[in-house]
Amino acid sequence: MAEVLATMVVGPLVSMVKDKASSYLLDQYKVMEGMEEQHKLLKRKLPAILDVITDAEEQAAAKREGAKVWLEEVRKVAYQANDVLDEFKYEALRCKAKEVQYKALGMDVIKLFPSHDRIVFRYKMANKLHMILQEIDVLIAEMNAFRFKFKPGPPEPTNYLRQNNSDIIDPTNIVSRSRANEKKKVVRILLAQVGNENLTVHPIVGMGGLGKTTLAQLIYNDSEIQKHFELRLWVCVSDNFDVDSLADRIVKENGCKPDGSSALEKLQNAVSGKRFLLVLDDVWSRDEHNWERLKSYLQHGRKGSSLLTTTRDDKVAQLTGTTEAHNLNSLDEIYIKEIIETKAFSLRQVEQRPRELVDMVGELVKRCCGSPLAATALGSVLRTKTSKKEWDAVLNRSMICNEENVMAYKPSVCILIMF
Repeated sequence: MAEVLATMVVGPLVSMVKDKASSYLLDQYKVMEGMEEQHKLLKRKLPAILDVITDAEEQAAAKREGAKVWLEEVRKVAYQANDVLDEFKYEALRCKAKEVQYKALGMDVIKLFPSHDRIVFRYKMANKLHMILQEIDVLIAEMNAFRFKFKPGPPEPTNYLRQNNSDIIDPTNIVSRSRANEKKKVVRILLAQVGNENLTVHPIVGMGGLGKTTLAQLIYNDSEIQKHFELRLWVCVSDNFDVDSLADRIVKENGCKPDGSSALEKLQNAVSGKRFLLVLDDVWSRDEHNWERLKSYLQHGRKGSSLLTTTRDDKVAQLTGTTEAHNLNSLDEIYIKEIIETKAFSLRQVEQRPRELVDMVGELVKRCCGSPLAATALGSVLRTKTSKKEWDAVLNRSMICNEENVMAYKPSVCILIMF
């Protein structure tokens, strides 16, 4: 039974890697320059594996040993690919934050990092990417030999990985534990709206990387919330706030059946007479007209129905919120330390971690400014560095991420930047 349960995370893990491989940041900042063909191959081959994951899992559950072994190999390669893509994303975020800094200082962005560093980085990463693609080729050949077939998995929102990303990269639920009190606070607020005839809109506000989505996920999956709300819906909004297409995504991604009506009418019918919770994750739009139009179709739920939004923009929270916004604070250093150690030392037991490296973590914690994203990215990079000399090289580089810049660049992603 434990073996079967262990395979269940493979599909979501591969989906997360596929999403990371398609991140616009990788193209925008050209961190995979010279590796475009390999990048395309990776984006083509991951969906091929995803197509047969459900069949492989069913065969593993039926005690087919080959399927179990294959899934375990998929898991290992997916973790390797995830770490490599974290390094690419980390490099892209460095470039993004440098661009913000240079523009704030009125400087032209000519080069975002020295040419020598760029060449070394690309050479190292090209080798890693090549090895991963070779392993994926072996997996695809094996899946064809096993004759795994395409089978649609259970219906899941397309933003499933955004909701559950923290559980995959955070096996000890560090961020979940660190936000437990904030979760309880928001849950109390939502439950207290039970007699409110008007739709409640409760915003969660914070910089990119602080864990707004993770907190919203914790609230969404809370047992009291599940009992209280008859219907729970989730959609990642980002920069597309066209009301009709948003309504269409909400009903499709949450399994609402087609009935011939428009998307907004289907959404209205889905919530009508039910106490519902709708999470709108990563909201950017300040278009008041669109907000009012969407809310007009959501007003047909029972008393106590609520919207929970996450946003980086204080003005969005002010425009949409009907309750006082929950401002997400930086993560306590004790948790940042735990994230870095978990990522940097991977699966090593505590007693196997080199003491000279463990002693350096405290200084690295200060570089992260309380951002779990920064801690995760930094830990992923350090995982490949095994000597004190390599860790010293990271510590000795300049740093942009400090309290002053956190305030100045809000709501930009705050992540430590090494020159």
